[in-house]
Amino acid sequence: MKQRPTFPARMDSSVSAAKAKPLPSTNLPQGLGMDSMAVRQRMVQKLAGQGLSDPRVLAAMGRVERHRFVDSALVNQAYEDTSLPIGLGQTISKPGVVSRMIELLCQATEGKLGRVLEIGTGCGYQAAVLSEVATEVYSIERLRGLHEKARENLRFLRLANLHLLLGDGMLGYAQGAPYAAIIAAAGGDALPTAWTDQLAVGGRLVAPVAQRAAGGGVAAQALVVVDKTSQGLRQTILEAVHFVPLKSGLA
Repeated sequence: MKQRPTFPARMDSSVSAAKAKPLPSTNLPQGLGMDSMAVRQRMVQKLAGQGLSDPRVLAAMGRVERHRFVDSALVNQAYEDTSLPIGLGQTISKPGVVSRMIELLCQATEGKLGRVLEIGTGCGYQAAVLSEVATEVYSIERLRGLHEKARENLRFLRLANLHLLLGDGMLGYAQGAPYAAIIAAAGGDALPTAWTDQLAVGGRLVAPVAQRAAGGGVAAQALVVVDKTSQGLRQTILEAVHFVPLKSGLA
């Protein structure tokens, strides 16, 4: 059995810690009133009203404190169903989108998900939620600043089943494969073959993908679910979404 990396893992050993410049910490001062369970439960009730029904996901959304992952200037919007900037042109997804995508992953299995690969760590919020519903999570971020910011945001949680990686998410992470589930927080014109190659038979992938318009141009992104069976890949196109572009390489 091959050895799995320990937290925090790093994909490219050539990048030293000195080169990775973290974004400002989002650790919040006490007394902002956002650490109340009641605040999170109101958000969960709204999500349930929008159709979220999986008890595993509802519980996870209620446990993870989203206000710890946003900048202090935006903390009052932390539990609204809106995306927020996190620096370097990236955003933290809406709670409704996070919960929707994770619920789609959970529909493919009973109990906890197995090993999950997340493409695009961002500030670390979705990775934290995933860690509540999966046995093991590998999360890849290509932007050094965000990778370090996520490490800082997640440090206080001490999640032994979450591994943060700095690397090119389009390549996936073969060392941790096969994955029971793969989720992407950025959308491209097509799904990288590395992702479907690293998905286990019986596994599910959820990602935004650009759809072609009738005239051949690129239309809005749509949420795509791919199930990998012994006969091949089965793809289902769902609702329109809007994510940041999927890019390769480190930055």
